[in-house]
Amino acid sequence: MNLDLRFYFSLFLRRLPVMLTIFLVCSVLGVATAYNAAPTYTSSARLLIEEAQIEVGVANSINPDQQLRLIRERLLTRANLIDIANELNVFEDMQDMTPDAIFTEMLANTSVQLSGGRNQVTLMRISFEARTGQIAARVVSEYLTLIQADNSSNTNAQVENTLAFFQREVDRLSADLDQQSARIVSFKAENADALPEDLDFRYGRQAQLLERIDRLEKDFADLERQRDEAIRFFETTGRLSRPGGTALSPEEQQLEQLELELRRARAVYSDTNPRVVLLQNQIDQLREIVSETQPNDVDDTFQSPENALLQLRIAEFEDRMASNVNERAEIETELTQIDSSIQATAANGIALATLERDFANLQSRYNAANNNLDRSRLALDIEASNQGQKLTIIENPNVPQDPSGPNRIRIATIGVGAGLALAAGFFVLLEITNRTIRRPEEIEAKFNVTPIASIPYMESKRQRRMRMALLAGALLVVLIGVPLILWYIDTYYLPLDVIVARITNRLGL
Repeated sequence: MNLDLRFYFSLFLRRLPVMLTIFLVCSVLGVATAYNAAPTYTSSARLLIEEAQIEVGVANSINPDQQLRLIRERLLTRANLIDIANELNVFEDMQDMTPDAIFTEMLANTSVQLSGGRNQVTLMRISFEARTGQIAARVVSEYLTLIQADNSSNTNAQVENTLAFFQREVDRLSADLDQQSARIVSFKAENADALPEDLDFRYGRQAQLLERIDRLEKDFADLERQRDEAIRFFETTGRLSRPGGTALSPEEQQLEQLELELRRARAVYSDTNPRVVLLQNQIDQLREIVSETQPNDVDDTFQSPENALLQLRIAEFEDRMASNVNERAEIETELTQIDSSIQATAANGIALATLERDFANLQSRYNAANNNLDRSRLALDIEASNQGQKLTIIENPNVPQDPSGPNRIRIATIGVGAGLALAAGFFVLLEITNRTIRRPEEIEAKFNVTPIASIPYMESKRQRRMRMALLAGALLVVLIGVPLILWYIDTYYLPLDVIVARITNRLGL
C-alpha cells in the first residue's frame, strides 16, 4: 500500500482548525495548571532499628527489616491518618472532604521507603508533602511520635506476653509432672512385688529356694532312712543301741561301718548309683547274719522300756519330717508367688517404661520452658534498662524553606503532550470512520474495478482564495478565541487547575 503524503497533508490542512483547537485547549489547561498549582513542601525523617546490646534470643526474634515493615503497616492505618489530618488541619476545606477522600489524600502524600540489603543496615525514610512546610514537618513529627509509642508498647507487650506464656507453660508442665510422678509412685506401690528393678533379686531368691528344697528333700530322705533303720535295728536286736561295755561282734562292727559309708555315699550319689546299691546289698546280708546270731528272747524286748524309747524316737523323727514337709510347702508357696511376679514383670516393665518415658518427655519440656522463662525475664530486664533492640531516629524532620513541588515543567509538558496525542487521535479517528470515496485507488479497492480516468475537482482562483481565507480565519479564531474563552472561564467561572483536578479525580488519574 502506497502512502499518499500529498493527500493526507491536504486532509491535515482541512482538519487543522479542529486539531489546533484540541491542542490549544489541552496545552493551555496544562500550562495554566502548572502556573496556578499551589507550591507543596516535603519534610522527611530517617530512622533505623539498632541491634540489641545483649542478645537473649526471645525479644529479638523479628529481624529489623521485618520489624520496620510492621511499623509501616501499623502507621498507615485509616484511623491514624484521618486523626492526624483532622488534628493538624492538613488540607484546605477539610469540612467539605469525606473521610475516604482524607484518607486517600493522606496516603497519597505520605511516602515510606525502606532501603538496605544483605548484611546492610535497613533504614526507613518517612516523608510527607503538604501545602506548607510547617504542616509537612508537623505531620512527620506526629508520625514519629506514633511510631515510637507503638514500637515501645508493642516491644514491651511482646516481651510481657512471652513471659506470661512461658510462665503458664511452666506451671502447667509442673502440674503435669506432679501428676505423672504420682502415677509412677502409685503403679510401683500396686506392683511392688513385680517390678523390673527387683527382677535379679527375685531370680536369686528363686535359686536359693530351689536349692533349699533340694536340701530339705535330702534331709527328709535321711530322716526317713534313719527312722526305718532304727525300727529295723530294734526289730532285729530288740534294743535301740548296744548295751554299755558289750563288745560288738565283727559282723556288727562291719555293719555299722557299712551303714556309715552308705550314709556318706547317699549324701553324694543317688540311690541308683552302683556304689550305693552295692553298699545296701552288703548291709542287708550282714543284717541277716547279725539277726541269726542274736538271742531268741527278742520278742520279750518289745515289752521292755526300749520299746517306749523307740516310740519316742520315732515320734521325734516324724516331728522333724513334718516340720520338713511344712517348710517345703511354705517354700513352694513362695516359689509360686515369685514365679507369678516374674511372669508379670514383663508387662509391668512395659507399663512402667511408658510412664517413665512420659515423665522424661514432660521433664524435658519443663526444662525447656523453664529456660525460656528465664530468658524472658532477662529480656524484660533488658528492655527495662533500654539495652535491647530499639528504634533510633537518625534524622529529625525539619521545616523546608523551598517548595518541593509541583514540577511545573512536567505538568506543562504533560498538557502539551496530551494535546498532541488528542489531536492526532482525532485525525486518525476521522480517517478510520470516514467511508466516502475520495481517490481513484479507493474506487478500485472498494468495487474491484479499474477506472479509465478520474477527473479531480477543479477550483477556480476565487474559490481557492475563499478556501484559504476561511482556513486562515478559522486559525485566527482558534488562536485567539480559544485562549480568550479559557481566560474567561478561569477568571469568572472556575480556575482551570480546579477543573483539571476535578477531571483527573473523576477519571481516577
